[in-house]
Amino acid sequence: MTHRYKFTSLLGMLFGLTLMVSCSKKEQSENTIVPSVWDQVPAILESIQKPSFPDQTFVISDFGAVGDGSTDASQAIKSAIQACAEAGGGKVVVPPGDYPTGPIYLESNVNLHLEKDARLMFSTDPKDYLPLVYTRWEGVELMNYSPLVYAFEEENIAITGEGILDGQANETNWWPWKGKTQYGYTEGDPQQEDADKRHALFQMAEDGVPVEERKFGEGFYLRPQFVQPYRCKNVLVEGVKIVNSPMWILNPVLCENVTIEGVTVESHGPNSDGCDPESSKNVLIKDCYFNTGDDCIAIKSGRNADGRRINVPSENIIIQNCKMADGHGGVVIGSEISGGVRNVFAENCEMNSPHLDRALRIKTSSMRGGIIEDIYLRNIDVGQIAQQVVRVNMFYEDSGAYVPTVRNIHVENMTVENGGKVGVLLEGYENSPVENITLENVNIKNAEEAYTFSNVKGVRFKNVTINGKAVSYGQEE
Repeated sequence: MTHRYKFTSLLGMLFGLTLMVSCSKKEQSENTIVPSVWDQVPAILESIQKPSFPDQTFVISDFGAVGDGSTDASQAIKSAIQACAEAGGGKVVVPPGDYPTGPIYLESNVNLHLEKDARLMFSTDPKDYLPLVYTRWEGVELMNYSPLVYAFEEENIAITGEGILDGQANETNWWPWKGKTQYGYTEGDPQQEDADKRHALFQMAEDGVPVEERKFGEGFYLRPQFVQPYRCKNVLVEGVKIVNSPMWILNPVLCENVTIEGVTVESHGPNSDGCDPESSKNVLIKDCYFNTGDDCIAIKSGRNADGRRINVPSENIIIQNCKMADGHGGVVIGSEISGGVRNVFAENCEMNSPHLDRALRIKTSSMRGGIIEDIYLRNIDVGQIAQQVVRVNMFYEDSGAYVPTVRNIHVENMTVENGGKVGVLLEGYENSPVENITLENVNIKNAEEAYTFSNVKGVRFKNVTINGKAVSYGQEE
């Protein structure tokens, strides 16, 4: 009897312990906070440190610059930058005034600082952008005209201040090279689309011609970028206004640790992308305003064979508190995207213009290949867009043998007042569908069509309203 009582008591104790452990596990599960992908952002931001510079200044007027709008300041600016670099670095100051100049080359540890009411007026004479430099043009490396502001394999460089960088591009220079009459082109004039121009470069890349032998420049009509640091570390562009660019405006290539903050970009020429981080890592774009003739922000990583040869993705791109007006897209990935893109975080942005085509756009093709993954947007206010709120297009150009992958896209807390033609448009390949796309807490008004999908997998709508009606799609968790 005593043994039976002891055995029964032991069973009761074991049951009680099991129940306690079970309850404890349940409480733990209920109290556990599931990690968010956004938890990665603070660590990325911590790694993006603005460059610092010695406390010494070099004023370009001390080197002969005159801000009268007509005296060429090229040599004065060059001399001031060289003196600053040789002294260990510091600030090269552009005081108030208008300063005509040719291309500017930034050296390590130099901060080019434009004071309020200072304006750099860049030459529109292509000959001023010679000799050829090592650059990248629409995702392909070559020897071409120097960008208007250029740096190659430098560290700790900056453009700061409250002044203006004016490319002076318009329908009488640079822009007609695009070959479109709305930009000043006259039928029969040479332009970049001629068979022996742009396409010749692309063919050289496909044929594996060494970069040093891809010599373009004069006679080939490939317009230079505005600001292009190439293979640089610790880059800062802050506060300035940049206007009237020949083509792409802010284009860090193969760079690491880049901050673009408080910058205003206005340029309505052809291919006037506002900011194109290309094969770059740890990039912060914050508090900027984009009013452009092409994409506001376009993340890239190289075109076709050349992009695969270099094979460097763009990654850890953070976009915060930006405003997008005109442009083909607010946040865009592609089309020169063969090296892939991953870890893009865009938050607290405003987009609004009848001339803004799309809020989020991904454009690629089987000529490009590459993997586009882990793209996150949240807290986005969209006023008016013309085409689609979200578009993924895997057929942007001709087909090839390199089927791309697009996966893991999450858009949450987005409001859209005028959703254009289609709220969400996703177009994938049968053997490579657009995969794992989630819209959560999204309200799209006034879209002609709610959504159109072809070849998708794992699409989920959670608390999505389009044209006043709740729209569900996929498995809600």
